[in-house]
This record gives sequence, structure tokens and C-alpha cells, in this order.
Amino acid sequence: MTDLTMRKEFERRVYSLVSRIPSGMVATYGQIARLAHIPNPRYVGYLLHRNPDPKHIPCHRVVNSRGKLSGSYAFGGYEVQKTLLVREGVAFCGAAVDMRSCMWNDEVENS
Repeated sequence: MTDLTMRKEFERRVYSLVSRIPSGMVATYGQIARLAHIPNPRYVGYLLHRNPDPKHIPCHRVVNSRGKLSGSYAFGGYEVQKTLLVREGVAFCGAAVDMRSCMWNDEVENS
């Protein structure tokens, strides 16, 4: 498999997974990396930063392992991400997402 072919396959997997995160839920970069069989969660962040279709690939629903939001400008930054998540019903504990109540359970989805 060429590097380009592998990169395209990783993109397809990541964007497909992120598009399945329901409104009101979040996933972590590590969770998406694990499900997509990508060794480095930072690559997930890189791909989401280049999101070709934000309307159908809700990258704002991906947070770090502690529920912290991105400081990235990919979708407008921290405040925009928080506003989008709050509108969807995502609960927060201070500055972080309440991961106990809002973590996407991909195992239920995949069964």
C-alpha cells in the first residue's frame, strides 16, 4: 500500500467514525485513533483540522482524553466548539466536557 493510499484510507476511516458520533455526545482523539487503527491520536487531530465537510463530519464532537476542548481555529476555536456542544446538550464540568455522561460508547454502536 502506498503512502498516499494509506493516508486516504486513514482519512476515510476517521471521517466515517466522526460522522457517526451522535449529537450530544463526544469522542476522544485516542478513541477515534483506536477505532480507525491509527497509531497516533495526533494524526486524527491533523485530519480533523483539514475536515473537508464540517456539516457532515462534526469534528467539534472530538475532544482530548480529559474532555478539554481544542484551542484550534479549525472550527472557530474554543468558544465556538463549546457553543456548538452546549447547543447539542453536552454537559460540562467547569471547562471540560463531563465525560461520564457524554462519552460516545462506540461499542454499543458497533454491536
